[in-house]
Amino acid sequence: MSPEITSIQMFGIKTPIIRAGDDIVQTLEASLQDAGIIPVDGDVIVLAESAVATAENRIVELASVMPGERALSLGEKYGIDPREMELVLQECDELFGGVPGAALTITKGILSPNAGIDASNAPDGHVVLLPKDPRRSSENIRKRLEQRYSCRLGVIIGDSRTQPLRLGCTGIALGVSGFVPVEDARGTFDIYEKPLILTHKAAADNLVSAAELLMGEAGERVPCVLIRGAPVKMVDESSEMPTISMEGCMYFGNIIKGRKEYPEKENQ
Repeated sequence: MSPEITSIQMFGIKTPIIRAGDDIVQTLEASLQDAGIIPVDGDVIVLAESAVATAENRIVELASVMPGERALSLGEKYGIDPREMELVLQECDELFGGVPGAALTITKGILSPNAGIDASNAPDGHVVLLPKDPRRSSENIRKRLEQRYSCRLGVIIGDSRTQPLRLGCTGIALGVSGFVPVEDARGTFDIYEKPLILTHKAAADNLVSAAELLMGEAGERVPCVLIRGAPVKMVDESSEMPTISMEGCMYFGNIIKGRKEYPEKENQ
């Protein structure tokens, strides 16, 4: 019996520089045509959050921001422009601390440096905030593209993040529409027929990480990657990205627990 071979194709889609107020779907349609690519059933389109946010007018001119006392203090402490620090405080759900150049926050339910605010790929003197509602944005983009190409698609709005104690960025999905973003693998069996107890497959995050290889982090101008053949479960809906509580997180929960049980180590 021959083994089943699964192949995935990825196409980086270059676009013009996306500016505030642009219709991102029209830009994608034109760029796909220029690339000679027509989406088909099951394709997943990964979009950089900065491109989506820019089109949604989520750009802020720093000169227009008046930092408060807390932003001035924290900006000095963490080496962050106090005007950007003010935006971090406005955008984040919670702030925990930081290192030089980055404040650690929870924003839209996930850990984010500087509340996901980005000065790269923004005009001079400006920063780009995260999309206001990534799930809704991904859904709107998916429906319009499906109507245009008469096929079922998945859309991800993705961002880059660092992993604890690791150097370098990987991908994370902020908003997903058209497929199941996290698949429950509990109850399936490993190669030794042992049942999996805790495992969930982060399908959307894995696809963003793969797309990041083509998108890059600098001036590549590839804010879109079309992935063909991804083994995902297509659905005609969008849902919030599943999250877990801080206490239930293996990393965060144990950091909190360790600080409570071993407070003396914080001063060593």
